[in-house]
Amino acid sequence: MKLNCITVDDEPPALGLLNTFVEQTPFLNLTGQYANGVEALQAIHNQPIHLVFLDIQMPDLNGMELARIISQTNSLVQTRIVFTTAYNQFAVEGYKVDALDYLMKPFSYEEFLRAATKGKNHFELAENNLQDNCMFVKSDYKLIRVDFDSILYIESFKDYVKIHLTAPAAPIITLSRLKAIEDKLPPSRFLRIHRSFIVAIHKVDSISRNAVSIGKTTLSVGDLYKDAFKELMGV
Repeated sequence: MKLNCITVDDEPPALGLLNTFVEQTPFLNLTGQYANGVEALQAIHNQPIHLVFLDIQMPDLNGMELARIISQTNSLVQTRIVFTTAYNQFAVEGYKVDALDYLMKPFSYEEFLRAATKGKNHFELAENNLQDNCMFVKSDYKLIRVDFDSILYIESFKDYVKIHLTAPAAPIITLSRLKAIEDKLPPSRFLRIHRSFIVAIHKVDSISRNAVSIGKTTLSVGDLYKDAFKELMGV
């Protein structure tokens, strides 16, 4: 995967060196460079950023203050910090804000690459775990996380899909085709039983000849899906 990153340093030579290191690292994508923490924070609010290579001693909003704000910010990407500084007295504070790494100036490309690779490994692991447990769908002009364990069944209405969730959560409606949602679901946990329905297999309470029941809801099994349904459910 490719990681979006920004560089933040109020000293132009240090910022230039960071940018050079980022640009020669194939799995990093430099989306912005900033001389102060205020501009960097705005960038993080406007786009998903994986890594921030961040100087600590800066005017107005210093790196440690920015890191504390980032750690409390809700976003689709958990932004991680790599501190870059000439002062080792900040190391303990850096760990308190869960910094991914801490580079002491002047640092070599080898040291930079080691920190960047740590970030790559972190996000690849997080992505694999996330794909096993949830998906994101667009609803009300934002992306909503939907945990697979919370899904009862999914219903199609022409260009829209309604995702029914366990109580007390309200259904989520998204502009999408059912096939696009089906492609995001683990096939071991979900089954399409009709051109309009996908069910969570482990939420099925009972099965009849041509229907399944989930709670008080009964859903028909379409003719095209009966064989696959019977094979999987062992009926």
